Amino acid sequence: MNRHLSKNVQNLRPSGIRRYFDIAASCDDVVTLGIGEPDFVTPAHILEAGVQSLRAGETGYTSNAGTAELRAAIAAHIERRYGLIYASEDEVLVTVGVSEALFLALKTVLDAGDEVLVVEPCFVANPALVEMTGGVPVPVPTSAKDGFQVTGAALEARISPRSKAILLSYPNNPTGAVLSRERLLQVAEVARKHDLVVISDEIYERLVYGGQHINFATLPGMRERTIVLSGMSKSYAMTGWRIGYITAPHPFTQAMYKLHQYLIMSAPTMGQAAALQAIQHGEDDIEAMRRRYDQRRRLLVDGFNSLGLRCFEPRGAFYAFPSIAITGMDDEAFCEALLEEARLALIPGSAFGASGTGYVRASYATSEANIREALTRLERFLSARSLLPQRTAPALVA
Repeated sequence: MNRHLSKNVQNLRPSGIRRYFDIAASCDDVVTLGIGEPDFVTPAHILEAGVQSLRAGETGYTSNAGTAELRAAIAAHIERRYGLIYASEDEVLVTVGVSEALFLALKTVLDAGDEVLVVEPCFVANPALVEMTGGVPVPVPTSAKDGFQVTGAALEARISPRSKAILLSYPNNPTGAVLSRERLLQVAEVARKHDLVVISDEIYERLVYGGQHINFATLPGMRERTIVLSGMSKSYAMTGWRIGYITAPHPFTQAMYKLHQYLIMSAPTMGQAAALQAIQHGEDDIEAMRRRYDQRRRLLVDGFNSLGLRCFEPRGAFYAFPSIAITGMDDEAFCEALLEEARLALIPGSAFGASGTGYVRASYATSEANIREALTRLERFLSARSLLPQRTAPALVA
């Protein structure tokens, strides 16, 4: 049967995340910090807007690019937050989540064999989507000593005559890293020098702890060469509504619009109604959830550090990325043993690229009770292997 399958699909690696979800689902009494999804229900007034759309009989397609009202609200929102002006009628495109948005951006920019500098660690789909759209992903490593922030020098070292674009994902999944303005400017300089397009996935833009998110297109000279991807899933607890959006100069959005028409027709109608309500009236909800995430962030990071799993401070998203160096195990073996013996699910860092090797991803998009139980199970697991550090005080997780 393999002769009937395309080499392109056969050569794609299966998702390193999904495997652990499948294993965890087959076990009893599992506590998971593996799922990168808000545990909050979509706020009630946003839910109601979607329900009212259905009750009003709005069950057909919208315009391909999204409703005029939603696109105008997105443009106004971006101007208000970042001072960027996009024409809502032809520089904003509503998509089925950021996954479709990233596919459209890559397919629009790449010809067969073009290279994309993919900053790692990164979401598992990023290099796969580059391959699916005909490109060649070129990993650009980051490390904990630099706070998992990419440097201009690291990008320069991987430039070739085939380089076409840089793919950024900050705030970052899986590390929680946020790029400083200094590092953003380094990336911008490489893009300008080598005439590269920047595709900036900013889906976690509203989940930043300390300081403000910097939209990449606000940097000097970057608006005309940047495609910014964002959406409703993470900040508004709307993953299942499947609403993302793209903001970019008209030549990019015009090209992406053609692809979107053939692939999708339009994003879910009731989801767009809910998204409009969220953007116009959801600021208090975002802040309330962000404060809760921040409390969980401190609990989890302090817990890892107290157990000897060194963890740099994540500044955005809802992930911690501790090192498991003290265990002497590789990250896959560690996660498998932890799941089998302690019924605790974490994700190996190597699932997110070579830069993640020796780390694990833990999501704090879960209750404080789950986080405390997870840390308790982790402590027992490490204690059974005599891997706990010597303490002069009780563990934080006791």
